[in-house]
Amino acid sequence: MKRLDGLDTLRGLTLVSMIAYHACWDMVYMFGADWPWYRSRGAFLWQQSICWTFILLSGYCFRLGRHPLRRGVTVFAAGALVSAVTILFLPGNRVFWGILSLLGASMLLTALLQSRLSRVPAVPGLSAAFALFLLCYRVPGHVFLAFRLPEALYRDDFTACFGFPQRGFFSTDYFPLLPWLFLFWSGFYLYDITRKDAALLSVRLPPLTVMGRYSLWAYLLHQPIIYAFLSLLFHGE
Repeated sequence: MKRLDGLDTLRGLTLVSMIAYHACWDMVYMFGADWPWYRSRGAFLWQQSICWTFILLSGYCFRLGRHPLRRGVTVFAAGALVSAVTILFLPGNRVFWGILSLLGASMLLTALLQSRLSRVPAVPGLSAAFALFLLCYRVPGHVFLAFRLPEALYRDDFTACFGFPQRGFFSTDYFPLLPWLFLFWSGFYLYDITRKDAALLSVRLPPLTVMGRYSLWAYLLHQPIIYAFLSLLFHGE
């Protein structure tokens, strides 16, 4: 299918926001910059705006791809690479089941379930998926609605992938299937509701559009580049 420039533009804009957020994260947590605001509610909302947009866009764009299984394997493998590198070389800042792992797993699960998901009309599907996302949002914190979930669910790193992290679990980038798979499916159903809005889908703002087109490479390469730049800034002669 022909690429929709508006989606690449929005993805590129979100990438810029993510790169800025991660540059701030590195300054605070890796280079010791004293910036109390970055630990505030405002910074948390900034981070959430980035991940919500990426996950919704990924679910939306799932309907446009011709090889969802291959794409899912590629993205999941990229997530595994990020995890392996951080666990081996940056154990204090390890990434386990980060956003790439989530997106890859969501693509694979959605490809397997697409025929069933597509039977649900778009508006009820979007409503149900988003409601489930909100209802399950606190599951990784051992809470569903106002109820404390059984500790037996939270056993190890395997259960952490599904949203049940064991006590002491740590990851600097953690997006388990619960609740985030439901946000991915919200984007899946949003496609049917908005796909006829040609004006929105055709917005083109180079170089944001180009950056959004190569978002996986941008995600994989931006942190090493930021770290190298900040190392020169903080420790260079």
